Amino acid sequence: MLLLFIGIYLLSNIAVGAWAARRVTNTQDFVLAGRSLPLVLAASATFATWFGSETIMGAPATFVENGVLGIIEEPFGSALCLFLVGAFYARPLYRLGITTFCDYFRLRFGRSAELISALLIIPSYFSWIAAQFIAIGIVMNVVTGLPIFWCVSSSALIVMIYTILGGMWSISVTDFFHNIIIVIALVIIAVMLYGQLGSLEALTSKVRPGFFQFFPNLTLKHSLEWVAAWMTIGLGSIPQQDIFQRVMAAKDEPTTVRASYLASFLYLTVAMLPLFIGLSGRILYPNLNIDNQMLIPNMVLQHGGLPLQILFFGALTSAILSVSSGAILAPATVFGENIYKFFRPEVTDAALLRTIRLAVVVITLISVWMSTQRDVSIFELVSESSAFSLVSLFVPLTAGLYWKRATNAGCLLSMLAGIGVWLLCLKLETDYPPMLYGLLASVGGMVAGSVVRKTAGQFSPHIPD
Repeated sequence: MLLLFIGIYLLSNIAVGAWAARRVTNTQDFVLAGRSLPLVLAASATFATWFGSETIMGAPATFVENGVLGIIEEPFGSALCLFLVGAFYARPLYRLGITTFCDYFRLRFGRSAELISALLIIPSYFSWIAAQFIAIGIVMNVVTGLPIFWCVSSSALIVMIYTILGGMWSISVTDFFHNIIIVIALVIIAVMLYGQLGSLEALTSKVRPGFFQFFPNLTLKHSLEWVAAWMTIGLGSIPQQDIFQRVMAAKDEPTTVRASYLASFLYLTVAMLPLFIGLSGRILYPNLNIDNQMLIPNMVLQHGGLPLQILFFGALTSAILSVSSGAILAPATVFGENIYKFFRPEVTDAALLRTIRLAVVVITLISVWMSTQRDVSIFELVSESSAFSLVSLFVPLTAGLYWKRATNAGCLLSMLAGIGVWLLCLKLETDYPPMLYGLLASVGGMVAGSVVRKTAGQFSPHIPD
C-alpha cells in the first residue's frame, strides 16, 4: 500500500510536468517560468533549493554525530546565502533581464569570461545532483527492497521526464505542494516525539557536554573551520545557477527580493524540525539503523502508522526529486545559453530549447553514473559542490557588481587562481580548509589582474543600490 501511494506521488510529478508544458512556448518560459511567479511560488521555489536530502537526511545525521557546530553549513549557511542574495544580488541582477549568471559575466567582463564561467559552473552541479540521487536511492531501497541502482535509475527517469516537459514551471508548482506536505509531516512527527519525550529537558539532558555549542573553541584551526562552514553554502551558493533561476523567475524586482528574504526566514525555522526529529529519534530509538542519514525515514517506517508513512515518504521522495530537477535544469541552461549559443550565435529559440532539453538528458545520465561510483555522505557531496563555486565564481561576481575597477583580466585570473589553488590544497590535504586558500587566491587574482591591466570599453552594470 505504501509503495502504491509513493508511486502515485511520483507519477503526479509527471502529470504536473505535462500540464506545465502547455505554458512553455519559448526558452524564457522553460528556464525562468516566463518571469511571472508571484511571491508565494517564488519564495517556495527558492526555499526548496536545498529543502530535500540535505535538510531532511544529511543535516540531521551530521547534527546527531557532531552537534550544533556540525550544522553551521546547513541550515545556517543556507539561510545566510538566501538573505545575502536578497540583500545584495537579486535586485541588480534582475534589472539586467538575463537568463544565466554567465550572461552577466559576458556583459560585465566579455565573452571569454562568459565561456570560462560556464565551463566552471556546469561541473559544480554533478556532485549536488548525485547527492539527491543517492538520497532517493537509499529511501526507495528501504521502502521497496529493490537494489539501490534500480531505485536511483527509475527515480532519475521520472525527474528527467517532468523536467524536460515543463522546466521551471514544473519545478515551481511541484515545489509549492511538496513543501506544504513535507512541513505538515514534519510537524506531526515532531509533536509525536515531543509527546514521548515529555519536555525539552529530557532531550538536552541526554546529549554530551558541548553538544549545543554554537561558537568554536578559540583556536586558529577551529575558528577558521567555523568561518569556512559559514562560507561553504553561505557564500559559495550565491553564484549558482539554480538559485539564480528560482529567484529570477519572480514576476518583478520587489518580489524577487522579498522571496529571498522569506525563503531565508523559512530556512531558519522550518529546517529546525528535522534536526529536532533526528536527535529525538536517536535518543528515543537507539536501536534504529546505524546510518544516521536514514534515521528519520527508518523511524517513520518502523514507528509511524501507514497514513504518516504515506504522507512522509511521498512528500520526501517528491521533494528530493524537485531539488534534483532544479539542479539538473541549471547546468543544462548554462550549456545551452552560454556554450552552445557561444559557438552557434545564430541558433533559433526553438533549437536552443531542444538543446537545453537534450542537455537535461545527458546531465541526468552523468549524475546517475556518479551516484553509483562514490561512497560519501550527502552532506559532503553538497559541500563539495558549493566549495567549487565559492573559489571560482563568487569573487568575480561580487567584484563585478560592486568594484568599478574590476576588469576582464582580473575576472579570468580570479577564476583560474581560485580553482587551481583549491584543487592543489585538496591534493595536499592542508591543515586549514582548502576553500579558504582558494578564496584568498581568487581575491588576489581579481585585484592583481584588475590593477595590472585595466580593460577599456567594457559595459559595467554597476547597480548596487
